[in-house]
Amino acid sequence: MPRILPIAGLTLALCQYASAQAPPDNATPLTITLQDALQRAQKYSQQTFNANIEALLAHEDTVQAKAALFPSVNGLSQYIYTQGNGTPTGVFVPNDGVHVYNDYATAHADLFAPSKHFDYRRTIAAEAAARARRDLATRGLIGTVMQDYYAMAVAARKIHNAELSVSDAQSFFDITGKQEKGGEVAHSDTVKARLQLNDRKRDRQEAQLALDKARITFAVLLFPDYQTNFTVADDLDTLAELPVYSEIQALAGKNSPDIRAAQATVSEQDFELRSAKADRLPSLSMDYFFGISANQFAIHNAEGQNVLGSVVQAQINVPIWTWGAARSKVKQAEFKLQQAKNDLTYTQRNLLAQLDSFYREAAMARDQLASLRESVDLANQSLHLTTLRYEAGEVSVLEVVDAQTAARDARNAMDDGLARYRVAIGDLQTLTGAF
Repeated sequence: MPRILPIAGLTLALCQYASAQAPPDNATPLTITLQDALQRAQKYSQQTFNANIEALLAHEDTVQAKAALFPSVNGLSQYIYTQGNGTPTGVFVPNDGVHVYNDYATAHADLFAPSKHFDYRRTIAAEAAARARRDLATRGLIGTVMQDYYAMAVAARKIHNAELSVSDAQSFFDITGKQEKGGEVAHSDTVKARLQLNDRKRDRQEAQLALDKARITFAVLLFPDYQTNFTVADDLDTLAELPVYSEIQALAGKNSPDIRAAQATVSEQDFELRSAKADRLPSLSMDYFFGISANQFAIHNAEGQNVLGSVVQAQINVPIWTWGAARSKVKQAEFKLQQAKNDLTYTQRNLLAQLDSFYREAAMARDQLASLRESVDLANQSLHLTTLRYEAGEVSVLEVVDAQTAARDARNAMDDGLARYRVAIGDLQTLTGAF
């Protein structure tokens, strides 16, 4: 019972949240264009949110590394009590008295610390890599949005295609019924037509389910809450131009965030190696103190002497023996640099391979559109002529069923081809940016 109550409470809360967020069923659906979808996805996508946070964190690392190069000022206010034993210092000689008051400001500056300079340069490169990964996440979102967007558009078209197929099947079923009554065909023809009609009605249900599932998937990207009362604008017939391959190559080489991220990572690891080597060099720093460190909290002591003043100290730190830790750190940085360079060359090769593959996909999808349109026209003509020949008693019921199936497949293939081309363009734009 104690375990059931929290689960029941969570279920009730989710139901209340869903009912509060869901628009009324009779509300006019929101129509979203592709540009609207891209803007909404960039605003609400968890992927871009995480990448943006990573870039902001990298920027703060740069701010902190830069601040470490400048002098710092701190204040100290301290009282130390030591148990007395009749001597001026008390039981602990280093404490310089029973009562000690430390109240001063201190300024610290690293006069020679090359590792900090290299760390600052490294954070700059790391920030550049994070910004490139943020751009990469935004570019990657283009492909995801276009896939989901045109999945909805195609699903809506396939519902229309399914309605046409149901209409064709219903019309043929009526024809077979009339001819059976007239004694022109056998009852088996009517049964076959009825089976075909049932199949087409199930296709319509499946098409509606596919649209609903596509809408649910897409809604996660588009809205900060859960809602599905929206549609997408069907622009499948508005075909974007595909530039020549040389232009695509130039855009990819100029605008690729993958290359920028890999190059910035190489620069980051290079400065990490320099920093590791600089850690083996001497460093020089200076501290300046101003205030009091005395047995009385006052500007003058009991003898009237001044206890408020300043101290300057300088120190040099020389690494002598670290049991191989410093050398190991250098080797580790060298391995990281080698890996970053290998990643860069792989990214360059992979970019060229993806560019070639995506371009071929887009070109093939574009070139097949004319053939797909012709297939739709021919399939519709074939269905019409085959139906007329069936009424004239020249063909069997199987030929009509085959013609109906061919018409349905041609319509769906046409819509799939249009979506394939638009998605292929989106995949290219993840590498090149908009064109």
